[in-house]
Amino acid sequence: SARFCISEAEIVTALYQGIEKLKAAEEAEAADVKAAQIVTLKAKCPNNIAIQTFDINYYKSLPAGLKARFIKCLDSGRENEDSHMGCYANQPDDYETFRPFFEKALEVYHKVDLKAKKHVNNWSLAGVAGLPADGVLDLSKLGLPALSMRVRTGRNLNKYPLPASMSKQDRIDMEVEMGRVFNNLIQDQTFGGRYVSITPGHKNFINEKEYQELVDSNIMFKDMSADPYLNSAGISRDWPHGRGCYISADKGFIIWLGEEDHLRIMCMQKGTILNAVFDRLKKAVDVVETLIPGGCARHKDFGVVTSCPTNIGTGMRASVHIQLPYLCADGTEKKAKEICKPLGLSVRGK
Repeated sequence: SARFCISEAEIVTALYQGIEKLKAAEEAEAADVKAAQIVTLKAKCPNNIAIQTFDINYYKSLPAGLKARFIKCLDSGRENEDSHMGCYANQPDDYETFRPFFEKALEVYHKVDLKAKKHVNNWSLAGVAGLPADGVLDLSKLGLPALSMRVRTGRNLNKYPLPASMSKQDRIDMEVEMGRVFNNLIQDQTFGGRYVSITPGHKNFINEKEYQELVDSNIMFKDMSADPYLNSAGISRDWPHGRGCYISADKGFIIWLGEEDHLRIMCMQKGTILNAVFDRLKKAVDVVETLIPGGCARHKDFGVVTSCPTNIGTGMRASVHIQLPYLCADGTEKKAKEICKPLGLSVRGK
């Protein structure tokens, strides 16, 4: 009997343990169903890297407690068959915990052999051949005018789950903790500015009208809950809690909080010193590393950890706008692309 010769505490304990076991069993059954579904999708989704990389035998070899966690990484690709990458890391250590899967997926997307090569993060230009001896990359010395330059990078904090697995409270707590970083930048005369939040009840909360104005000005990110890929992954969950944006006084430096990665850090300026945008970016990254316990997530062989494997390594994208009227006189970027391709650079017209 559940009432006789059993204490009240034992009843509560049994009930909790029953719920715990049932939940674990339900997740295990769901993971098996999803794994079988992924296998059936292989023929239909030849360009979905996650689906094609998935190995049912590797899945079966995982401990029971890791199967559901692994399958969750593939939810976006499984639910959106047109995905190209098709997966997101959910925890800072997923790239190592599920290394056989992620390593193969990274090799396919980035076209590298990770048995022979590993990623190295290094900001120093010292001793790099072909650069000015003083390390100042002054484009005016190449005869160029001031150019529009932009660089961005992603970062995720070690102490929190990645966005796909954050709880609502995780998102709110991270925003509060990042306040130390934003306050530090605001007090720095080279940054200044303000932090705005779309989290209800936050002291820096902005209304819908101001939020939309920032979106229209390409300063703030759009409503993530409208993105089916981020929805499937769980990245857009709890919108708009834990989301906000730091904006420097000159509006040339922005940090998105709570988008695809914990942080999207962006620097834009018009000038001739190419180093300047990178140096400003690194300065802010260093503030995060210093003020947030545990710093930013890294993998020993893959570099900076990002939610999407397409961004892992440096998490960086950099661009400049340059006029090339003679090189593109035929109306195409063919000649420019031939020059840039060996350097790993892409060319986009206008």
